[in-house]
Amino acid sequence: MWNLTFISEEDFTNHVKATIEKYGEKLESFDLKRFNKNIIDPVKLIFDKTVYQSSWEEIVSNEIFRQRDKSNNNDIGYFHQRIFQYIKNCHVPPNGEEGGWDVIYKNPDGIPIPEAGNVHTVYVEMKNKHNTMNSASAGKTFIKMQNQLLNDDDCACFLVEAIAQHSQNIKWETTVDKKRVGHKLIRRVSLDQFYGLVTGEDDAFYKMCMVLPAVIEKVVKDLNGSIVPHDTVIDELRELAAKQDIESEDLAVAMAVYMLGFESYTGFSK
Repeated sequence: MWNLTFISEEDFTNHVKATIEKYGEKLESFDLKRFNKNIIDPVKLIFDKTVYQSSWEEIVSNEIFRQRDKSNNNDIGYFHQRIFQYIKNCHVPPNGEEGGWDVIYKNPDGIPIPEAGNVHTVYVEMKNKHNTMNSASAGKTFIKMQNQLLNDDDCACFLVEAIAQHSQNIKWETTVDKKRVGHKLIRRVSLDQFYGLVTGEDDAFYKMCMVLPAVIEKVVKDLNGSIVPHDTVIDELRELAAKQDIESEDLAVAMAVYMLGFESYTGFSK
């Protein structure tokens, strides 16, 4: 039974599917050529395997996961941002349009801002994690929010963080031109608190998280395994190892790994 009142099961399922499809080429299978596209560090793999007492299958799988994971954060950012297009009174502008805001929330009944009364519009800059902005980026974002307040005296601006240090809705203070600045209408808000504000349900984000695993599993099954990668890296490494004149299978695989980065190096080139 569907128990999210702020988004329909169909819209949520479609959004999860769109997010998975955003993974795109990262879901393509890894062969040895793709695995070594940017030339891995064989010495690091040898250290990691031995220190962590892993098998070659585990260490290769971990490296493939690391390579895939490097670019997945943008796709999860898509999930966090664009879900609000389905939530009442929220609008997600096309990229770069309408001031470049990630989400715009308008409520004709008023939006309560702690210690600042009510406004009717909130402009949102969304970040996946609280520590992803350096001081220059934070300063630039704060100035953007200041300018919005100058142009609209009936709004607030939120920096919404999916992974915040705490559940919070606080005045955002940062440094601009070496000076500490802050404004009661420029706020730093955790994602759970933003969900609560726009849906009227304090635990809306929690409820979404509780249904998410089952919906992801359903979508993956519906895609009929077409997105499940079939990586061949370890099989190709074992084939190369079998051609080595080395009695120890473990060392033969290590030599195959060495050859990924050191094929032209003195000694290895023989």
